[in-house]
Amino acid sequence: MSVSHSSRLNKGVREQYMKLPQGDQVQVTYVWVDGTGEGVRCKTKTLDYEPKTIEEVPEWNFDGSSTYQAEGSNSDMYLIPVKMFRDPFCLDPNKLVMCEVLKYNRKPAETNLRYTCRRIMDKVADEIPWFGMEQEYTLLGINGHPYGWPENGFPGPQGPYYCGVGADKVYGRDIVESHYKACLYAGIKICGTNAEVMPSQWEFQVGPCEGIDMGDHLWMARFILHRVCEDFGVVATLDPKPMTGNWNGAGCHTNYSTDVMRKDGGLKHIEDAIEKLSKRHDYHICCYDPRGGKDNSRRLTGHHETSSIHEFSAGVANRGASIRIPRQVGQEGFGYFEDRRPAANCDPYAVTEALVRTTILDETGSETKDYWKN
Repeated sequence: MSVSHSSRLNKGVREQYMKLPQGDQVQVTYVWVDGTGEGVRCKTKTLDYEPKTIEEVPEWNFDGSSTYQAEGSNSDMYLIPVKMFRDPFCLDPNKLVMCEVLKYNRKPAETNLRYTCRRIMDKVADEIPWFGMEQEYTLLGINGHPYGWPENGFPGPQGPYYCGVGADKVYGRDIVESHYKACLYAGIKICGTNAEVMPSQWEFQVGPCEGIDMGDHLWMARFILHRVCEDFGVVATLDPKPMTGNWNGAGCHTNYSTDVMRKDGGLKHIEDAIEKLSKRHDYHICCYDPRGGKDNSRRLTGHHETSSIHEFSAGVANRGASIRIPRQVGQEGFGYFEDRRPAANCDPYAVTEALVRTTILDETGSETKDYWKN
């Protein structure tokens, strides 16, 4: 198997040091989205107290010229702590902290999509928007080949792998279960996991989360996934179509509802929302991957349980539609719907903001409204 050199280091030796007491000092790892819009970075500092609230975590800074976020001549960027989690790697009392990135002039960095998302979520808070996102990913060796696949060939065709059991059907379950436990320890709202249709492809689900919490929890769950994979010496890719040919791509299906959709008669509000989405398909496609739809164009082909990127569709229990209404929702008359278009490498802040802008704020066309402009 193609695993990293670091994973072969003696972990027993490391454990000796990890058991050492740290007194009253606390390690706080700051996590942020880099200039690619899909990569995460981190750095750690020591505090002489355990922060109990996010307000007790100080701002920090980093070199944006090394993260595709600034020029070398003016490279300092600000890290603004926004959400705190327990640290499953260094354990209590140490913390993981999700951060927004501000530029030298205190304006949000280009890939800080949380900034406007939070303001939009505050604006519609009375609607109580809930989200649940299904994060698909693929395990790769460090040679870029799917983990567990034959070195110079392919596994058998898709069919036995989805929710599979057995050494000849699933690859990397140790990673999946370690990630699950790490997320639970951290306080991530992870609610499930399963093996996916393509071998070495997996999924975990986060939610339900209200408003801005969706993006915060999914980004930190992604960070934890990458760190767990680092320990095992493999790579988790969120590429929407990691293998060309007759293999499933990877999405981030997004389940969404508002307060009125979850009550009796909510199906009418769900149908109204879908009608609004049908008239703004191109805008959403642009928001659903970091490259304005170019990544998703490799995945949304109308095959392999996807809709066509060029057409909007909706249906009950239809996994080949843009929007799926679960069968139970159709029968009970209330609940939620699933937007199946977001790519695996989408920014959850962008996806959730777009859904709210279209379905609650009734925006149309390709432009977004600035509600705070003087």
